[in-house]
Amino acid sequence: MTTNTTTKNHEGGPVWDWAAGHGPVTGALSATTGAFALATTGAATSMPPGWVLAAGAAGAIGHTISSLRDRLSARTITMRSASWLVGAGWTTWAMTTGPLTWAALGSLAVIGVGIGTTAHSTLLHEEARELEALAAAERQVAAELSAGRRAIAAEWVDRVQRVCGITLRVLAVEMWPTGTGFTIDAELPAGGTTYGRIAQESAKLSADARLPHGCTATAGPGIDQGRVLIDVTTKNVLEQEVFYPSDYSRLSIHTGIPWGLRTNADEIKAYLREQCALVVGPTGSGKTNMVHTILAGFARAEDVLTWVIDLNAGSAGLPWARPAFDTNGHPVDGVHPGIDWLAASHQEALVMLNAAVRIAKHRKTAYQDLMAQANTDLLPISAQIPQIMLVVDEGAEILSSNDRELKKLAALILEVIRIARAMGIRTVLTALGATSSVVGNLMIRREAKVRVALTGGEKEGMDLGKQFPGSRGLKPEQAPYKGSGFMGTPESEVGLFKSWRILPNQIRDIVTATSSVHPTLDKLSMKAAGGAYADRWAPERTAWMRDHTLTPGAAGPAAQSDPNNGGGLNLSALRDRPAPAADEDAAVRAFMEQIDQQFGTAPEPREDSERPAATGLNLSALRPENNAARQAALRILMDAGPEGTGASAIARALADEHGTSRQTVVGWLKEWAEEGEAVRVGEGTKTRYVHRRYT
Repeated sequence: MTTNTTTKNHEGGPVWDWAAGHGPVTGALSATTGAFALATTGAATSMPPGWVLAAGAAGAIGHTISSLRDRLSARTITMRSASWLVGAGWTTWAMTTGPLTWAALGSLAVIGVGIGTTAHSTLLHEEARELEALAAAERQVAAELSAGRRAIAAEWVDRVQRVCGITLRVLAVEMWPTGTGFTIDAELPAGGTTYGRIAQESAKLSADARLPHGCTATAGPGIDQGRVLIDVTTKNVLEQEVFYPSDYSRLSIHTGIPWGLRTNADEIKAYLREQCALVVGPTGSGKTNMVHTILAGFARAEDVLTWVIDLNAGSAGLPWARPAFDTNGHPVDGVHPGIDWLAASHQEALVMLNAAVRIAKHRKTAYQDLMAQANTDLLPISAQIPQIMLVVDEGAEILSSNDRELKKLAALILEVIRIARAMGIRTVLTALGATSSVVGNLMIRREAKVRVALTGGEKEGMDLGKQFPGSRGLKPEQAPYKGSGFMGTPESEVGLFKSWRILPNQIRDIVTATSSVHPTLDKLSMKAAGGAYADRWAPERTAWMRDHTLTPGAAGPAAQSDPNNGGGLNLSALRDRPAPAADEDAAVRAFMEQIDQQFGTAPEPREDSERPAATGLNLSALRPENNAARQAALRILMDAGPEGTGASAIARALADEHGTSRQTVVGWLKEWAEEGEAVRVGEGTKTRYVHRRYT
């Protein structure tokens, strides 16, 4: 039953809602006024009283039928039928005795009050019945769910006991809202049992449960060290192609950047304020698409600027830059590139990396007051002072390459990783495989805590144990689909995940939708970056994006030496230019004259006569680190012979004459090992270095 309500018209007066049903009061008024009107009319027109009794009986029968259809209570059915019959009886009596007598009017008022009171009572009774029915239905559902959960708990207690030899006490079973699995919260037995004993048997548990391919049972830490959470996937979401969400709302580096979906369809985020990332994926695994997903997240962040290095013709960054420029290379009104800088050549990459190093060093001094005010040793990153995310496609291969040009890039990338954490410059490196040459670099292993391995079912070169040390039971066969693989972060355990699919038209939409979100580089950092940064999107610098006859970096300032490095030697005359021998000799003579005029020359320190003489120009005298102590350390290393020596022994030998610290010697030895001048042997306290002549 509903209550008659009123609304207000546009003039502000009340308006009756005549379509609304009657409540206890309005129903009683309607019944009594209707009976009085009928009695008055019938008395005046000498209506036969039998008609009134017939109408009342018909009304009682009709309401009884409708009430039964609506499954109302017997109390309500009786009240409605009685109201019709009592009203019909009073009307018949009033027509014969006169409706305008005090007896008729008083009895009608008593009948109205009785109908209203009874209607209110039955209304409350019906509402109570409805609530009780809903509660009963909920209890039934809860009982059924509880029975199902109890069955799941009992099944998995028996399974863990059978496979792992551990007796659990299940505290709760949570069904995932997506319907793709459930989580078991259990208490571990006493005696120091850890969740790791269950985690290492993930494959066996999945097989014992007869889970579909691509579904797993993984164990992780619970609320304390005596609890375990077991995530069981019952529906394989990895095989489905999931497109990047159409929600392009703002993100922040502080709240995490979503990179894909877990097997329970929850988003997994990468927190990169202090961490670097390593994304590994062979050809055909969906690595390029994953890079676009990463760039999409950075484009949505209000406090991130993205610099991309892709020596494969800039293919990773081109879709994010092209929508912002017309066919002549001029900016399109209202559209900003989805990335802040793109380097597609060695020269441009060197300029970019040198700018990153200068920014990191300048921020260390320029923002001391700001960090002191915030009482932190980390630069407060915001839309006014954005973080720079350096995305290097196949960057891990650059770090492990023996190519002379790539070694220069590798040294700068490692320097950015080493010095720029607190100052808000982090890197995302990609690689084709999780091999020793890729994850063997100590700097990468230490700083790249966010790691992704896209397998696509590929087994060759996918050493998951090296990329995710300490995680057992990871097999490429668990993620055989494109865009699927494993992801682990410091905030979440390594587990299966699915990268979103993103298409070129969606990239254009994201670039347009996020143009107003992108921050600008702070003035102090922009000053440190110099003119090469300010002119990064100049038409002559980006001509290769439109003119396909040009190679990346073939024109513009980036093709020359970095203009922000100040004065110095111009080595462009010696850079990979085929020329006759006579021209080369002339260039060498001119170059030597330039050295004499600008720096003067100094004799090289004499070394062991067995060492072969270097060919070409020897510019080591121009390197400030090649001082007498460094040369003495190198001689000690050579004198050590094939047995080699260590940093402590060299530091002790240099202490009296040069006062060199062990930390400095360690830096020299690492640099020589990276350059191939020495070879590192052993690990830990047994580490020693052997000169290359003995290897």
